[in-house]
Amino acid sequence: MDKPLKNPVVANECISEESAEDKPQEGDARGISRRKFLGTVAGIGGTVLIGSYKDVAASKEFSGWPNRYGCLTDLTACVGCRSCEKACNEANNLPKPKTSFDDVSVFKEKRRPTAQAYTVVNQYKNPKDESKPVYRKIQCNHCNEPACASACPIHAYTKTPEGAVLYDPEKCFGCRYCMIACPFYAPAYDYDSALEPKIVKCVMCYDRIKKGGIPACAEACPVGTITFGKRSDLIKIAREKIMKNPDRYIDHIYGEHEAGGTGWMYISGVPFENLDFPTNLPQKPLIEETKGFLGAVPVVFTVWPALFGMVYAALRHREDLEKEKGQKHEKEEEKK
Repeated sequence: MDKPLKNPVVANECISEESAEDKPQEGDARGISRRKFLGTVAGIGGTVLIGSYKDVAASKEFSGWPNRYGCLTDLTACVGCRSCEKACNEANNLPKPKTSFDDVSVFKEKRRPTAQAYTVVNQYKNPKDESKPVYRKIQCNHCNEPACASACPIHAYTKTPEGAVLYDPEKCFGCRYCMIACPFYAPAYDYDSALEPKIVKCVMCYDRIKKGGIPACAEACPVGTITFGKRSDLIKIAREKIMKNPDRYIDHIYGEHEAGGTGWMYISGVPFENLDFPTNLPQKPLIEETKGFLGAVPVVFTVWPALFGMVYAALRHREDLEKEKGQKHEKEEEKK
């Protein structure tokens, strides 16, 4: 059984810095530079004139950043201890759950990630041995070409060179297109903050990775179920495990090709359809499957959300500036 890689080295060239030209300037919409704003408007204009999304669709030649990281979950090793859930909860400063992480009653129902839990573990019957259930960890799979990013009209999602798919809550205006687009139902909506729209999900502990660490769930797993490392290396590890133990694993690495490939992959001893994995996904990125549909969608349904989002972001920024000015004025009055 492979232990998680304790000291991964993040290549310096993989950590990109935003150029000065791309950084938001004072007066710009929050998180949106003039260049990006104009680029978005130009993209919308091109769509109106040409009526096709072929130029903004995913590139068939792009297969992801070559040195990106990922995780490999060995479902035959997981014992359902939920140490990963607890570590994720603590690493992301999430509210403590109503039931403790030791309470096995949570396995009575199938759960999905929420705003309060970025990862969850579900229990399934083992067709090989009913006395030994199979456990499946669920979180964002960090697709090579994420459908959530393609669906977001305000560019709130970013696929990083390190492999993680990040989300900027300051740009979101609550359309939830990403939730519909994701084939794995990973993004969760924070319904407790209806006036402050916010999508939340696993970010593969991006800040820890950039500092040379590993995701909290992988570090906390007591049996080495989750292996962290370069995606290319993880595929080799998975293939070697399957080849050496044909009676233990089915001959398939889930996530190697599904939906164009994902950063979070799995190997299992039972068919993936028995564990509620979507098994009817194409091998190419989902955006490739929807180009024809997007080209036929009336322009009002694609332009309006984007323009609305820009206006929303601009108003949010103006409110923040006014709030900062008010606080500064109050401090000056207190000094007097």
